[in-house]
Amino acid sequence: MPKQSFREWLETRLGWGQIVNFLQKKEVPRHKHTLWYYTGSAILIFLVIQIITGFMLLLYYKPTLEKAYQSVTQIMTEVSYGWVIRSLHHWSATLMIAFVFIHLLSLWILKAYRPPRELTWMSGVILLFLTLAFGFTGYLLPWDELSLAATKVGTEIPSTIPLIGRWVTQLLRGGADVTGDTLTRFFGLHVSILPLSLILVLGFHLYLIQKHGMSVPLREEKQNRPLPSYPFWPNFLLRESVFWLILLGSLITLSLFLPRGLGQPADLMAPAPVGVRPEWYFLFLFQTLKLFPATILGIPGDTIAILLVMVAVGLFFFLPLLDTDPAGRKGKVITWAAVAFIVYAVVMSLWSVL
Repeated sequence: MPKQSFREWLETRLGWGQIVNFLQKKEVPRHKHTLWYYTGSAILIFLVIQIITGFMLLLYYKPTLEKAYQSVTQIMTEVSYGWVIRSLHHWSATLMIAFVFIHLLSLWILKAYRPPRELTWMSGVILLFLTLAFGFTGYLLPWDELSLAATKVGTEIPSTIPLIGRWVTQLLRGGADVTGDTLTRFFGLHVSILPLSLILVLGFHLYLIQKHGMSVPLREEKQNRPLPSYPFWPNFLLRESVFWLILLGSLITLSLFLPRGLGQPADLMAPAPVGVRPEWYFLFLFQTLKLFPATILGIPGDTIAILLVMVAVGLFFFLPLLDTDPAGRKGKVITWAAVAFIVYAVVMSLWSVL
């Protein structure tokens, strides 16, 4: 029996050659909207940075009421380059959420959810909400006064949902109010349940992308002619790597010149700071809830607002099933709805901070 090389031994057991062959044959459509393809890979890059920096912070962070704030202070002042790692973690999370929004909104406008990619869109929406949940749970972990106040406001919002609202709030908080139990629950969600959920949904999402391929704009599809394309390996990957370097440089610059700070220690007995606001990605929702009066026809305004938000989320999730005529009048209305949402979110966010 001829002696196998180590490379042949690995190939027999792992089948790397099939993966390399697939990448060499994979083509990426080339058109004027190809730029939006880069947003998906940008999300993956920031996710990898989140995992690496999150693991490094986990080595020193202590998720208890007595030691959470002190451990973050230690990371920033005593651990070598700890403040840089924390800033990288914060800014990569911020940019990751921003690119998830950009990615989904671009797909909405380009109607990339057309058959057979309905499940690709729906899994992407789930990834958006998982990403927002990461941001919400991670915001509390430093246990300073702003994170405590924002978490009290955020966890109070579900309580306005009829029937199950109060139960959801108590489940999140671990009791009637935000306490050390809330911190423990958020830490468990942030480092265990949410990462596992994200990996499972992301794996399914990437599988669907490979199965159905990358979508092309509706206008290009209607021309019924082959589009020019890039080979994924190495042409498109090299183009993506240039984009990754730009993102990495931007991330390092933000982390060094705008480092993540730390407020005063949380005090469960102290009143909320004046002008407390959520993170930027929740500002438009925060401002929207403030517009509703105390009651509407005898029904609490907060309850009506939350129900309307839930309806909007449902429509957003089932968008591929609603847009049954992408090229027709209904499709144009849905496209303009995307533009209207972007304008609305920007205006509400600016209003909230002015």
